[in-house]
Amino acid sequence: MDKYDVVVIGAGHAGIEAALCCARVGLNTAILTLNRNTIGALSCNPAIGGVGKGQLVKEIDALGGEMAKAADFSGIQFRILNASKGAAVQSSRAQVDMQLYQQYMQRVVSGQKNLEIVEAEVKDLIVRGSQVYGVITGKKEEILSDCVVVCPGTFLDGIIHIGLNKISGGRINEPASSQLADSLKSLGFNLFRFKTGTCPRLDKNTIDFTKLIIQNGDNPPQPFSFSTKLIRQEQVPCYITYTNPSTHKIILDNLDRSPLYAGIIKATGVRYCPSIEDKIVKFSDRERHQVFLEPQGLNTDEVYPNGLSTSFPEDVQLEIIHSVEGLEKARVIRFGYGIEHTVVDSTQLFPTLESKIIRNLYIAGQINGTTGYEEAAAQGLVAGINAGLRAKEKDPLVLTRANSYIGVLVDDLTTKGTQEPYRMFTSRVEYRLILREDNADLRLRKIGHDLGLISEAELKDAQAKQQEIEDGIKFLRSHRITPNQQVNEFLENLGTPCLRNPATLEDILKRPQVSLHDLMRMPGVGQKIPEFALRQVEIEVKYTGFIKRQFVEVERFKDLEKIKLAQDLDYAVIPGLSREIKEKLNKFKPMNLGQASRISGVTPAAISILMVYLRKI
Repeated sequence: MDKYDVVVIGAGHAGIEAALCCARVGLNTAILTLNRNTIGALSCNPAIGGVGKGQLVKEIDALGGEMAKAADFSGIQFRILNASKGAAVQSSRAQVDMQLYQQYMQRVVSGQKNLEIVEAEVKDLIVRGSQVYGVITGKKEEILSDCVVVCPGTFLDGIIHIGLNKISGGRINEPASSQLADSLKSLGFNLFRFKTGTCPRLDKNTIDFTKLIIQNGDNPPQPFSFSTKLIRQEQVPCYITYTNPSTHKIILDNLDRSPLYAGIIKATGVRYCPSIEDKIVKFSDRERHQVFLEPQGLNTDEVYPNGLSTSFPEDVQLEIIHSVEGLEKARVIRFGYGIEHTVVDSTQLFPTLESKIIRNLYIAGQINGTTGYEEAAAQGLVAGINAGLRAKEKDPLVLTRANSYIGVLVDDLTTKGTQEPYRMFTSRVEYRLILREDNADLRLRKIGHDLGLISEAELKDAQAKQQEIEDGIKFLRSHRITPNQQVNEFLENLGTPCLRNPATLEDILKRPQVSLHDLMRMPGVGQKIPEFALRQVEIEVKYTGFIKRQFVEVERFKDLEKIKLAQDLDYAVIPGLSREIKEKLNKFKPMNLGQASRISGVTPAAISILMVYLRKI
């Protein structure tokens, strides 16, 4: 009988981050997987990041996680999305070589001190009273541990759909995990079903790229990790094409063969990444939909046609593909499929991702109702950190909506829950102007260092960056430019009015036509701001009024978060609250007044009543 400090079930994105952070703080950790060769596999598209997701990856890195470093090692195209828009919504995305990404993660996991890889299927949890003590494998072996982190991805009772045929599986050609779901249900967890899907894979040698729109990455490519100095992988383009009326007719004519529309798939699908059949039905006014052709690696012929996710039978998939410009003769290497899987009600978890039902049991990843690699990895890191802190008998870490995208993600899941697969967006984040991806290291490196996940050198790099930013802003505020012919000619060339009176560099930079790169070339500017600090200095100056207002809002938010609510508080005895609100508060057991205020149906008036009641007791 083996004994560990922490056992992590699953070796996908969530499981990897959870296991690595526990092992890195000195805990004896086991990561359990059905097959060690699938550790770190990218199940769906060959990309990391995206709008809202890029921020999560940057924050994972700032706290000491691994996903960003893996993306930098394997990245074959990097782009800043929304680059023409405001700083608050700009996000990084990288196309990655799927094989290199997986190889990197397997090398890191297998080489990590204090971490043992165990090939086993978990059938049951060892629970005594209301606390977990380990797991039971398919071979009826007991593995004991102080804490357990459950990260099964889509493998929990997974069912794969291709047309009207269905097979048990967590990924194509990989078995599902069935008995663990029964174990969770017997312990009192509310379980329901979600649906996701993937696209067919095409042979690039059979695609007519001359008909497609080429999309190159940024030059130079900007790394994900704050520790990466240079991207070394060869960079390649992606391509864009579109569906057309012929494509749409094929889909509409075959809806009776779609498991989604034939009623075979009953689970809730992904709103923001729907199947192609869902798009055509729900957006019938659209004449075309984009298909983004993504290479799956440098040494493979497989191409991922992002936008053609489907669970149609193979003959219909082939017809759909051949109707798209540039794909008329495309050969399918692997057909797409839909997958139903079991998820837990995430409101049954604390913001630490510990179960409210079973002590020392943490749950993370797609099992909590999310979709996407990045959301899973972020949860895995939070669950792993808190399992490690519990094993060391230390206070938990709760990230908040005021300090991170990860805090928003976890708060949304544990306070509001989700009725459909959850995807992170910048629009979900109230303080997104101060929670940008470029300053994730400045916000979170200190937390990672205090946890033992960030080195002293990495912390000092962030502190030096912060000092350079402060020095840069101070320089702009103190340095005045006197009008002269050279200065005014320079400003005219930038399309901005001439100076009539002396002005600080800060005032000039606030003009929309002037960038900080421009300003550093202005005659009379004697000092240079380091390249790595330029972006943050410019944002801080140009958005100073908005940023100050958000910091005021954050302080108000923190005031409510500071008012703690006892977990044994009986809301039924509080006068003035409606029955519905009493029931919701007793069910959710919020940790503080701020979390209580975000529960659906809990009114501002109810929060005021709670505040008055708390003053009396």
